[in-house]
Amino acid sequence: MRKIRITAGSVTAEATLHDNATADAIWEALPLEIRGSTWGDEIYFGIPVYLDEDGGQEVVDLGDLGYWPPGHAFCIFFGRTPMSRGNEIRPASAVNVFGRIEGDPKVFTRVPSGATVTVERVE
Repeated sequence: MRKIRITAGSVTAEATLHDNATADAIWEALPLEIRGSTWGDEIYFGIPVYLDEDGGQEVVDLGDLGYWPPGHAFCIFFGRTPMSRGNEIRPASAVNVFGRIEGDPKVFTRVPSGATVTVERVE
């Protein structure tokens, strides 16, 4: 089981990667250090991974990690987005879900847009 550590501003969380091609490609690209942006209760940032949609999901679960193919972006979902209807968590368009935050993903509500996000392997 592969784990990663995500540090964004003053928040640090660990996540478990799924066993899929998107997770494999992101694991190979680590470590990453990039400025993040927020969109509702989502943090996203472009990464040097270029994949097509693969089993893309239009609605995700709280704490999911997704890869958004149109923007080559790593996305952390910790609540509703501007596209959400009701209590669902809806990305801008389908994402490849590749992992899940351990513990409470709501800690990311403390991260301001523009904060540096570091993603590294937990060996």
